[in-house]
Amino acid sequence: MIEKICFESITNKNQILNLNPISLAFLGDAVWSVVIREFFCSNSTFKSNELHKLSTKFVKASYQASLLDRLNDKLSEEEQQIAKRARNARLNTIPKNSNLSDYKKATSFEAILGYNYLMQDFDRIKFFYNFILVELKQVLQEKRK
Repeated sequence: MIEKICFESITNKNQILNLNPISLAFLGDAVWSVVIREFFCSNSTFKSNELHKLSTKFVKASYQASLLDRLNDKLSEEEQQIAKRARNARLNTIPKNSNLSDYKKATSFEAILGYNYLMQDFDRIKFFYNFILVELKQVLQEKRK
């Protein structure tokens, strides 16, 4: 699972909470992508094109939006606040492959991941991963058929 790899990160909780939620989402997007890619790389021998197709299902906005909906009652107060700030943040880009509602929810989920990564709460990131592990395994199994 993902470990802290940044050498000069912010470790003060107040600084992390005061970061722009879009910046947290930027980081969280990368964290989630690594987590998903690591699963497929570790559990298959598919070529990179196929790995990309498999991972895309779990990193796209519509999936992340539905995941946030399913996780809603499992979020801490701080995570809920971060999600709300990210959802309400002004976006400079307009989604191409999703609707605005899904895009904002996905941004919220990614901001939560970015927050947990900077807080070095890798157990929390692993909780989100474990929450979908059955789905990841199912997609992999279907692909192998």
